[in-house]
Amino acid sequence: MTAFTGTSYYYRRFRPGIPAALAALLAQETSAGSPLRLLDVGTGPGLVARALAPYFDEVIAVDSDQAMCAEAEAALRPALSAGQRLHVQHTLAEDFMPPVGWQPHLVTCGRVFHWLDQPRLLNRLNEYIAPDGVLAVFSDRSLWTADSAWQQTTRTVAQHFLGEQQRAGDGVFDPPGQPDEEVLRASAFREVTTATIPVRREWRTEEVLGYLYSTSFAAPHLFGDRQEAFEATLTDALAPFMEGEFLVEDNAFTVLIARRPCVRGR
Repeated sequence: MTAFTGTSYYYRRFRPGIPAALAALLAQETSAGSPLRLLDVGTGPGLVARALAPYFDEVIAVDSDQAMCAEAEAALRPALSAGQRLHVQHTLAEDFMPPVGWQPHLVTCGRVFHWLDQPRLLNRLNEYIAPDGVLAVFSDRSLWTADSAWQQTTRTVAQHFLGEQQRAGDGVFDPPGQPDEEVLRASAFREVTTATIPVRREWRTEEVLGYLYSTSFAAPHLFGDRQEAFEATLTDALAPFMEGEFLVEDNAFTVLIARRPCVRGR
């Protein structure tokens, strides 16, 4: 079992994708190539790969959860243009080795870098990424870390049912010690630039519930026979924060773009 066991259905349908501005930024940072190749590690249901696929000729998406891979295949395959190539592979990001001669120009780690054996992944990427390849590590704030009043209320209700400590599936989430930027600067990809992409979202209550069920800390099976009570409690608690039909969220993606020294994009 992985920390995301049982979440793939909700992840594909209720997790926000990446904004168009972020996809355009990453495409712009990627050096030209023919064919242009994307590797999306920890792809989940393919949200990042789908946003970036129009910019690339070949896409490989990998994930350690078999159900996530099935969702990614279902989401990505129908969206391909003529001539585009896609491979979805069930494997650990740290174990992945591309086909012989296949070198990605962009490697993306969207909302996943903290789950990985970072030094091992970075060493492996250094073996096969294109000479001018770019690694992009990015994430937005989750409902566990966001700070608006309605998000704090959501977290409080979840903690009432699941406990104060952040869950990671059937275990406990243990965040890595070093900030992502420090980890990157200690690796072969130590030339790092940063960007921030703001986003504003509107949520219905049922979408907040779906989002929660897509997370490692509030997967449906963790509630057991209290899931219905949790849904009713959260719905009542969020009602005072509704702006019309919606709960409004201001968030932002923090983006780290990493290269090996003396290697520049276009």
